[in-house]
Amino acid sequence: MATATSSNAPSLQESQDQEMQKSTAGPSNEKVDVGELFSKLNTSSEGLSSTEVEKRLSVFGPNRLEEKRINPVLKFLGYFWGPIPWMIEVAAILSAILRHWTDFGIICALLVFNAVVGFWQEYKAGNAIEALKKKLALKARALRDGKWQEVDAATLVPGDIIRLRLGDIVPADAVLIDGDYLSIDQSALTGESLPVNKSKGETVYSGSIVKQGEMVAVVTATGKDTYFGKTAQLVSTAKTVSHFQRAVMSIADYLIYVSLGLVAILILFQLHRGAPWLELIQFALILTVASIPVAMPAVLSVTMAVGALALSRMQAIVSRLESIEEMAGMDILCSDKTGTLTKNQLTLGDPVTIEAQNEQELILYAALASKQEDQDAIDGTVNFFV
Repeated sequence: MATATSSNAPSLQESQDQEMQKSTAGPSNEKVDVGELFSKLNTSSEGLSSTEVEKRLSVFGPNRLEEKRINPVLKFLGYFWGPIPWMIEVAAILSAILRHWTDFGIICALLVFNAVVGFWQEYKAGNAIEALKKKLALKARALRDGKWQEVDAATLVPGDIIRLRLGDIVPADAVLIDGDYLSIDQSALTGESLPVNKSKGETVYSGSIVKQGEMVAVVTATGKDTYFGKTAQLVSTAKTVSHFQRAVMSIADYLIYVSLGLVAILILFQLHRGAPWLELIQFALILTVASIPVAMPAVLSVTMAVGALALSRMQAIVSRLESIEEMAGMDILCSDKTGTLTKNQLTLGDPVTIEAQNEQELILYAALASKQEDQDAIDGTVNFFV
C-alpha cells in the first residue's frame, strides 16, 4: 500500500510535474530508476488502496481529456446569431415598426422554431454521443487493495499499478516495472510505422497499443498531463471552418447582398415616385421576408442531427454535426491500419491434440495456462469449456 512521504520530500504533484517536463520533448526510450520512481510517486509494487485512490482523484482529477461544456442557455441563444437569423430579425423589427402584429408574430414564431429545432436535434445527438462514449469507456487492470481488478480507466491516478498485455490500449502514461518486454505501437503519437520494443524502466504513453508481450507498469501521468493529453490540447485549440459552414455563409451573404440591393433599388424608385415612408418600409418588409430562406436552418439542423443519430447506432461518434457533410463529401478515405480487422467474435475450432491424451486434457492444460485476473477474452473462452 502507499505510505506517506517525509516532510522534506517533493510532493506528488511536483513529482508528476517533473516527469511531465521530461516527456514534453516527445516519446523516448530513456530508462527510469524504478525504486526512485516509487519514492517520488509515493507508491509501491503492492499498488494503492481505494482510500488513497480517492484522495489522488481529488488532486489530479479523472483520467480523461477535459471537454469544454457550453451553457445550454448560451447555446440556445447562439441559434439567434448569424446571417440568416439576422435577416429574420430585421424582418421582425420592420413588422413591429409597421405594427403588423400578425406578421410580427409569424416571423418571431419561425425564428424561435428554427432555434428550438436546431437546439433540440443537436441536444439529442449529443445525448446519443454521450451514451456511446460511456459504452465505449476504456477499462484497465489495476492492483487495488492488494488484488488485481478491472476498473474504469478514468479512475486511474499516478501511482497506480496496472497490467498491460496484447491488444490493450495504454490507459495512461506509465513506466514498466516488471515483465520481459512489450512491443508498443506508438504510431498515433509519433507516426512510426513499426512497433517499438519496451523493457523494464522505460515509459509507455497513453493512447499507444500493445502489440506483443505482457508487463506490469506504474502510472506516472493521467488525463491532460499525459503526452497524448498535451497533444490533444494543441489540436483542440486549432480552429477551422468546414466546407458546410463556408457554403451556408456564402448562401447567406449572397442573399443579404441581393436583398439589400433590391431594397435600395425599390426605395430609390419609390422616392422618385414620391411614395410615403410608411409605404416604403412596407415594401421593404415584403421584399426582405420573401428573400429569407426561413426554413433552411431548421432543415439543415434536422438533416444532420438525424445523420448523427444514425451513425451513433453504428457506434460512430460525431462531435460536430458539420463533420457529417465533410465525411459525405469524401471520395477516398485512406486509413493507416496496423494489425487485423476482425468481427470481434470468438469461435472455438476443433482441438488438435499432439501430446495430450484427449480434447478435454488439452482444454484443461489451456485453462491452467490462462490468467483469470486478466479477464482475457481467449482465456475466458477456454475456462468456459472446462
